Amino acid sequence: MSDVSPEAVGQPIAAPVYGTGGSVGDDAELIGRSVAAPACFAGLFDRHARAIHGYITRRLGPDAADDLLAQTFLVAFGLRGRYDTTRADARPWLYGIATRLIGRHRRDEVRFYRAIARSGVDPAAEPLHGQLAAALAGLSRADRDVLLLVTDGLGYTETAQALGIPVGTVASRLARARKKVRQALGGTNPAEPQEEPASG
Repeated sequence: MSDVSPEAVGQPIAAPVYGTGGSVGDDAELIGRSVAAPACFAGLFDRHARAIHGYITRRLGPDAADDLLAQTFLVAFGLRGRYDTTRADARPWLYGIATRLIGRHRRDEVRFYRAIARSGVDPAAEPLHGQLAAALAGLSRADRDVLLLVTDGLGYTETAQALGIPVGTVASRLARARKKVRQALGGTNPAEPQEEPASG
């Protein structure tokens, strides 16, 4: 994955924001402070841009990632005054914004996965097995969103927050997505090396 800096997407750079106890503030504190002092928002970018960039890259490829990363943080900046500051971790919020932006490029995402499936070459930083790419392309957008958010490290509750759906819906969509992917892969896990058949 390419290195992403605030300069790359036109975001201001700010020194770390410290809480009253001298420690670096949580995301909610950064966002709250950024309402009156917009430069504080750069701290949120510093904390989460790399993960969000990687998530977008895995879904749309590297060509779209920089632009959508910039859009994600631009939207977040515009909505910062409405952020629920009882939520210390802004990752679900940022992933939710990125997922909605990715949703506007659904055809591009499916085309990206199908191209990987055909060629076996993944232009993203982390290789994606061709069969797995084909399986992902075959999922509904709702199921793919849940599967890829959980795969990217969000828990069920965080995924529910990101998508604005109940936790039970996350669980059912994830179970359905995993079942479909397993079926498409013939019950194999593409992350595990396959044994070569013995030659006779």
